[in-house]
Amino acid sequence: MEVYAKENGVPIMELVGIEAMIQLLRIQQPKNILEVGTAIGYSALRMAEALPNCKIVTIERDAERYELAEQFISEAGKEGQIVIIKGDALEAEPLIKEYGPFQAIFIDAAKGQYHRFFEMYSQYLDDFGVIITDNVLFKGLVCEPEIENKRTRNLVKKIDSFNKWLMNHPDFYTTILPVGDGVAISKKR
Repeated sequence: MEVYAKENGVPIMELVGIEAMIQLLRIQQPKNILEVGTAIGYSALRMAEALPNCKIVTIERDAERYELAEQFISEAGKEGQIVIIKGDALEAEPLIKEYGPFQAIFIDAAKGQYHRFFEMYSQYLDDFGVIITDNVLFKGLVCEPEIENKRTRNLVKKIDSFNKWLMNHPDFYTTILPVGDGVAISKKR
């Protein structure tokens, strides 16, 4: 899967970032995880391998990636442990609430929508749960004062704004780990 992702430009979590997340989840031992952004199923499968007694619900809107995720999950024999919801995470909430509450939520989808994803799905987090958000340092660009590419600059502004909002959220304690592409860990207060 890692080779496929690299050769086909599919964004998957950087190795050091996913290892840090998996270790955190091993410590926490969640029974139910929501993943916002399946891509080809890499993170879901890594979580499923590390937590064999955990149910994972994951959302993917891209039809091709959804089909590849189904294929990889089936090949791994994890279709009983991983439920893939086909659709846009901003529209899938009515389906997701049936699967909650969750002890962990992993956000790794459209970076410009992180704030909305967090607000939408944090209500389904149980009282001892954590929300893990990937790419919050976005290749270090959130620290760059000037970015020439307008589209990248706008995305970086959204991520930076999300980070500031998240760090000051009255209902969560948040730490940003400078591993992988930046991983935020938010725990209910």
